[in-house]
Amino acid sequence: MQPLIDPHIHMVSRTTDDYRAMALAGIVAITEPAFWAGFDRSPAGFADYFRQLTEGEPARAAKFGIRHHTWICLNPKEAEDLGLAAEVLRLLPEFLDHPRALGVGEIGLNKNSRNELRVLEEHLAIAAARDELVLVHTPHLEDKLKGTRLIMDAVRNFPTLRPERVLIDHAEEHTVREILDRGHWAGLTVYPVTKCSPARAVDIAERHGPERLWINSAADWGDSDPLAVPKVAAELRRRGHTPATVRRLLYDNPAAFLGQSPKFALPDR
Repeated sequence: MQPLIDPHIHMVSRTTDDYRAMALAGIVAITEPAFWAGFDRSPAGFADYFRQLTEGEPARAAKFGIRHHTWICLNPKEAEDLGLAAEVLRLLPEFLDHPRALGVGEIGLNKNSRNELRVLEEHLAIAAARDELVLVHTPHLEDKLKGTRLIMDAVRNFPTLRPERVLIDHAEEHTVREILDRGHWAGLTVYPVTKCSPARAVDIAERHGPERLWINSAADWGDSDPLAVPKVAAELRRRGHTPATVRRLLYDNPAAFLGQSPKFALPDR
């Protein structure tokens, strides 16, 4: 069985049975960005949440032979509250120092508001000062193109943030080319309704090529699929792509981006 990486999945909202199914499908490593809980939290809950990401989930994943890393931030859906943002941002350096924390993410924009952009820039300043990798969430549906451009313009304002160390996730047909042309990595998210299907993700990969592209599930507490990456592997094979192509898109590529962090490690095989 070919090894696979799901480089963006929210396992705090998934069951232990999901870990078992993922392992059986060939997933050997995952990374988990900090995320919105489905409701707005108070500042007091974030330290515990970050401990869950850096300690609890790696231990749960290890029981199934899956290597777990994380990302730390305040998600853009909670960035409208600038008081909350200020308190959470103060926690970031402590948790970014953790050996399983790969960088700042998933930051970005949700409704492209002024407060969201301000908090995005504050996250980027932390990442630039610490030379961290950055994982970016782009808005949904009709706001995606505008939001993607706003995000990339904000990144450009921090010259020490090298574009190849910033991955712009949830790219789609109308945004992926601009992301790649600016030197960033592009993430394709296989998620019902608001993002890509396996067939669309493979269409995009075939159209633009595999360079600086990764594919993930972003599975969370919503209608989502922790086996999305194995289903993309099946779609690639159905279309006649070689095992080398499957490995490059679903293992080598995410390993190459994540490997820019000295903290990233794959399980022994």
